[in-house]
Amino acid sequence: MIYLLHHAEPVDASVDPQRPLSPGGRAHAARLAADAAARGVRPDVIWHSGKLRARQTADALRSACNPSAEFSAIRGLQPTDPPEWIRDRLVGDEREILLAGHFPSLPRILHLLVTGASDGGAEGFPLHGLVAMERHDDVWIVKWRLEGGS
Repeated sequence: MIYLLHHAEPVDASVDPQRPLSPGGRAHAARLAADAAARGVRPDVIWHSGKLRARQTADALRSACNPSAEFSAIRGLQPTDPPEWIRDRLVGDEREILLAGHFPSLPRILHLLVTGASDGGAEGFPLHGLVAMERHDDVWIVKWRLEGGS
């Protein structure tokens, strides 16, 4: 199982250029994490983009779902990174992995995994939400979504 997590709501860049989570974003990340834990989400690995808002959202999921999960920033989750970087990294990895990142890369990763096509995006990816996917042979299937919001 893999999980694609869009970071919770950050503050505006005019408030803080590093864009940490807003108070509402922190509360939302905690609720999303509790909902994910209630669904049995227990990733072995949590990878984030390295941007503060993605790291903070991923950390909320780590705290609620598996505090001992491997936790690190990786290449491939920046907003404009090619989705193939993540697809290629997932090949042969059987661990449960949570990927915390940004738009437009997350919808593009979802689209590539589900359709095999690198052009286009996945309409309906939940803003500030979570998508759970399961691999069947070489095909990825969306199992469920947790809607976002702030």
